[in-house]
Formats: sequence, C-alpha cells, structure tokens
Amino acid sequence: MVENMSLMSLIAIFIGLAVFLSIGIMVLDGSVGDCSNLEGYDSSNPSASTGWAGSCEANNSQINNSWTLISIVLIIVSAIVILAVVKML
Repeated sequence: MVENMSLMSLIAIFIGLAVFLSIGIMVLDGSVGDCSNLEGYDSSNPSASTGWAGSCEANNSQINNSWTLISIVLIIVSAIVILAVVKML
C-alpha cells in the first residue's frame, strides 16, 4: 500500500509539473512573438522589417507551432499517466 502511495505522489508531481510547464509555454508563446522592440522593426508593415526584426517576423509562425506542439505533447503524456493511475486503482 505504501508503494502505491509513493508512486501516486510521484505521478501527481509529474502531472503538476506538466500543467505548470504548459502554462509557462503559453506565456512564453505570447512574449516570443513580439518583435516590435527589435532594431529594424517596421511598425507600418511588420513583414517588411529588416535585420533581427525581419528574422523574428519570418520565424514567428514556426515558433508558435513549436510551442503548441510542446503543449500538446505534455497534455498527451499527462493523459497517459492519468490513465495508468486509474488502471492501478
């Protein structure tokens, strides 16, 4: 019984960390997409930005997709862990 409780507490800690990481990823996703403070940013036409701002604008969609993919993977892994816990009960 004690072994199951320690295993369940480890799983609960893992699920909590996954949730906190997902929330952190959502916050980072919003801050990474902001290129307005970089040199060469064109506020009238952001896609025409040059230098670092142009590179930032060009990579924004790929960056957003990667953050979304990481969040989805964390949710799936958490769901698998929850199902494993339910099976043990």
